[in-house]
Amino acid sequence: MSKLLLGFDLGTTSLAGRLWDATGQLLAEASLDNPQQAFGADVIQRMAAAQQGAADLLQRQLVEGINALFEQLLKISACRPEQIASAAAAANPAISHFLAGQPIERILSPPHRPAYSGGDFLDSSRLALKLPVLLYLLPLVSGYVGGDLLALLLGSAPAAGPTLYIDLGTNAELALWDGADWRVTSVAAGPAFEAGNLSCGMRYAPGAVSDVTLIKDRFALTVAGGGVPKGICGSGLFALLSAALQADLIAADGRIRTADEIESNLSRYSIVDGDGNALQLYRDARTCLRITQADLRAFQLAKGAVLAGVICLLQRAGLAAEQLESVRIAGALGAALPTAALKGVAMLPAIVLDRCRFIPAGVLDGLLALLQCRTGRNSVETLAAELKVYPLSGTPAFEKAFLASLDFL
Repeated sequence: MSKLLLGFDLGTTSLAGRLWDATGQLLAEASLDNPQQAFGADVIQRMAAAQQGAADLLQRQLVEGINALFEQLLKISACRPEQIASAAAAANPAISHFLAGQPIERILSPPHRPAYSGGDFLDSSRLALKLPVLLYLLPLVSGYVGGDLLALLLGSAPAAGPTLYIDLGTNAELALWDGADWRVTSVAAGPAFEAGNLSCGMRYAPGAVSDVTLIKDRFALTVAGGGVPKGICGSGLFALLSAALQADLIAADGRIRTADEIESNLSRYSIVDGDGNALQLYRDARTCLRITQADLRAFQLAKGAVLAGVICLLQRAGLAAEQLESVRIAGALGAALPTAALKGVAMLPAIVLDRCRFIPAGVLDGLLALLQCRTGRNSVETLAAELKVYPLSGTPAFEKAFLASLDFL
């Protein structure tokens, strides 16, 4: 009987999984929305709900989501549960605590040092997971840097020189290899990058607008699977805002210009939405894809936080941006994140844009590397011990860099 490997990337907004054979050949992949979103788009809201008595329900929702994802993978691959030889999962600290049924109070309060550190095998039957094996949950680095970042680092070895890693999620995690040492941190981004908080947002799936390009006086949409658009995913949001900034539909300070201010035929995309302006990307009898000023501000705050985090990490390491040899970007954004879209929204120093590489399934790549290695658990624990945590929240250096990083310049 062929033995199979199973990996789960448990994100705040979405859950993703892959099934491989022992050689690493991909047999199936699937994703779905994290059911916990019923308690809020970010982990802060969910942890607050847990403190108010919803901890068991939050765990149960997560388990149900993993079980549904597992069933999808088995159906796609036509495999049987008993063929699974080993399974691993990676998640941010809050999601890891929810899954393991651990109290979250110490994550919420300074100095944010959780009592639970992960890095153990969870009893699937005790948690009501339908897995035939124990589930290895990657260790946590700190109260705000989790196993998801560890998995990304495991799956993508750094260049010889300075290498920057960015995992874009509701809690954007950053790692910097300076050639000798690791430094890691995180910044609060909210669900903006994954389009999770948009009225027209959706996961990357058939019907998602995954790219937007400016062609003369119109926006050309790339829709996953073709056909009529149903919503917009993270990569589509990056591309849309980049194109809109290029077309001067959005001012450098993030304000959506009124139609009267726009001198081209693109003015038709700017509409009045309630008390403010909005960009209406698509509309038919059933669907309206519209980015409001509030949506744009949420993205602006998130991109400003990431850029400020990058600046602070580089400063702490005594490096200039131009010294970076490589920038690796991961996250559940979509199929790709073109350099042009990154440049357009000014999320990274312009000088490093040609060194960026988007890794669509970086966490899952790392889980495969872990599962295929006989000493995988030792490798991940050794790496976790090498990471130097750099807290940013509330520091004067971060606040200064954040304010300087908000504009689309």
